[in-house]
Amino acid sequence: VLKDMTLFFPRSTPNLANVIPAMDRINDHLTATAIDSSIPSPIRSAAGLAKKTLNKYYSHTDESEAYRIAMILHPQHKLQYFRNSGWQEDWISTALDVLRSQYELNYKTFHDTDNAPSTTLEPDATSDVSSKT
Repeated sequence: VLKDMTLFFPRSTPNLANVIPAMDRINDHLTATAIDSSIPSPIRSAAGLAKKTLNKYYSHTDESEAYRIAMILHPQHKLQYFRNSGWQEDWISTALDVLRSQYELNYKTFHDTDNAPSTTLEPDATSDVSSKT
């Protein structure tokens, strides 16, 4: 898995929406390795330590709103990725609130002029925004 991820990012066009799923995939692999009793104990221990290090870096994604926004706006992921990955509903609501506040702060004013069409955050942009508005 680590080799796959290492090869994946340099050959494709990396974007923020790929980072979280890649980290989730690595985390799943490390978790499975750490608890697999058929694997020698030193390898399981190393997987546990690697998971701890990965989680340290994963937690830094919370410091940037861009990761959550990129995931929600990505056509393949949207809010459903968070649900499928077992995120708590309040974390999902926070991610949606971040998207809305950034839209209001940085983009809505571009559409509120007489010469531009009025645009709002469409429900299909996040798959289930309409239930939150």
